Amino acid sequence: MSPRLTTYLQTSPELRRLSGEADRLLSLQHRYEKLAPASLVRSSRVMQLEQGTLSIAADNGAVAAKLRQLAPDLVRQFRDDGCEVSEIRVRVQVSVPPRRRRSSVIPLSDAGRERMLKTLEGLHDSPLKSALRQLAEAAAKKT
Repeated sequence: MSPRLTTYLQTSPELRRLSGEADRLLSLQHRYEKLAPASLVRSSRVMQLEQGTLSIAADNGAVAAKLRQLAPDLVRQFRDDGCEVSEIRVRVQVSVPPRRRRSSVIPLSDAGRERMLKTLEGLHDSPLKSALRQLAEAAAKKT
């Protein structure tokens, strides 16, 4: 943290307390990342430590179930690492899914369109034949 930001956070009791809590949670998160399996760390994070109960948020039910199985071992490891953790509570907290990328549209080439039309000649009248004909016609209009 920059010296100016640190000085600002120390100016009032509320900000000092908030900064201290953020530092404590960040320290717990780093310890959690060292103790828990990497595959679970990617889908979970430390939420809070209150009265010896460490709350962990899991992105889905499968991750939460596995963390619940590992909770006794994790409690022991946290204690061995010097943290006063007596219990781990896991909650499912779905994070915002990443935005889907738009699929890039690849235009149908002239050779592809010709081949499709040739294939259509051998097909009987059907919904498939109609759909392929519409696709070929749409491709012809775009060129």
